[in-house]
Amino acid sequence: MNSMHAIDHSPGSTDLPVLLPAAACMARRVAAERRAGSPRLSLRAEHGAVLLAVFVIGCGIAEAQAGADNPSILATLWKWTPLLARGFVFNLAISFVAMAVGTAFGLLLGFAQLSLLRPVKRAAWLTTHFFRNAPWLVLLFYCMFLLPFQITVFGVTIPLPDWVKATLGLALPVMANVAEILRGAMQSIPTAQWESAASLAFSRRQTLWMIILPQCLKRMLPPWMNLYAILTMSTVLASIVGVNEMMTLTRQALSAENRPGLLLSFYSYVLLWFFVYCYPIARWTVRLEARFAVNV
Repeated sequence: MNSMHAIDHSPGSTDLPVLLPAAACMARRVAAERRAGSPRLSLRAEHGAVLLAVFVIGCGIAEAQAGADNPSILATLWKWTPLLARGFVFNLAISFVAMAVGTAFGLLLGFAQLSLLRPVKRAAWLTTHFFRNAPWLVLLFYCMFLLPFQITVFGVTIPLPDWVKATLGLALPVMANVAEILRGAMQSIPTAQWESAASLAFSRRQTLWMIILPQCLKRMLPPWMNLYAILTMSTVLASIVGVNEMMTLTRQALSAENRPGLLLSFYSYVLLWFFVYCYPIARWTVRLEARFAVNV
């Protein structure tokens, strides 16, 4: 009887063996994200199939609820597609600009994290982790309400429309993640590379630009592309602060149609647009990760 209730307290035992596979998988994913310096986007073909099924179900519900005098759901979607397409292009423009600005400043911040000056290194580390862990929506609201509507430079007044503020708000977390991507890539270079450069009388700047950074580019490319896909899907947050992008235009189209049954079909239609754009990027990222895999 005692042997039946005995519990093994050895280090390798556990009372919840069922939880181990999920925990181990999560730990591996977190470790991979920490090495890459950015979260990983896991898009598979099954996700697209689910979205397509939701879209078909939404269209069926809308058709079932439509009156005799209402046009079909496909005709309604086709009517609004040009407007939604312009909004989607605006989402892509915001993502391009935010990624470019965030990458430029992120590289500077990443180099600052590797500075030999302790105050610079500490300040860069705090800045990186603050913007990397801050909610993106909160940063958007800060930029929308704290930045002025216009600035004056050498007597020239430059307006700051809402989409510019939203782009800057999205560029801040991108900057922090790019800084982590650069830091992780540079620290993954074997120390023998630095020692070899020092033995050849290379300065630190020459070592960084001529030896270390070229080797980092292929390691940085997959997580950088992954970050861009995440940023593209996050541009819909700009609709909350009043930017006329695809999600805002979708709400306007639903309001103009005044048909509650169109809600599921319209929003699943929008999700399909983003999936079709981001899925190839996610798949390409996985292929590049496998191609550029480095054993450290």
